Amino acid sequence: MGPTVTPFLMFDGSCEEAMGFYVSLFPNSRIVRILRYGPGEAGREGSVLQATFSLNGREFLCVDSTVKHAFTFTPSISLFVDFDDEEEIDPVFAKLSDGGRAFMPLDNYGFSRKFGWVADRYGVSWQLNVPN
Repeated sequence: MGPTVTPFLMFDGSCEEAMGFYVSLFPNSRIVRILRYGPGEAGREGSVLQATFSLNGREFLCVDSTVKHAFTFTPSISLFVDFDDEEEIDPVFAKLSDGGRAFMPLDNYGFSRKFGWVADRYGVSWQLNVPN
C-alpha cells in the first residue's frame, strides 16, 4: 500500500456550512468528524480546525483557514462527478448553481449525454457528467 491521496478544501469561515450542503446533494454521504478551535487557539472559537466528510464514499478533508489569503478556489481544479442518468444530474446542478456561477450550462456537448460545469456559492468548481 502506498500513500493516501485525499482532496483538501480550505474555506474562509464557511467550512461547516459547505460540508452540510455537499452531503445533502449525494447519497451515502456524511460528515465524518469535526475538530473545532477552542478558547485561546489560533482560530475563532468553534470554527473548524479540521474536518472530514464523505461524498458517496470518497473522503475529503477541509478547514476554516485562520490566515486570510489573496486566493481562493479556482476552476482550474474541480470535482468531477459521473451520474447514471439525467434525472440525477439536473437537481444537483441547480443546487450547485444557486448562488454560484455556471461555466458550461447543462447540455450535450458531444463528449457525453449531458454535462455541466459550475462553481458553487463557496467557489468550489464541479464538473457534472452523464457519460455516453
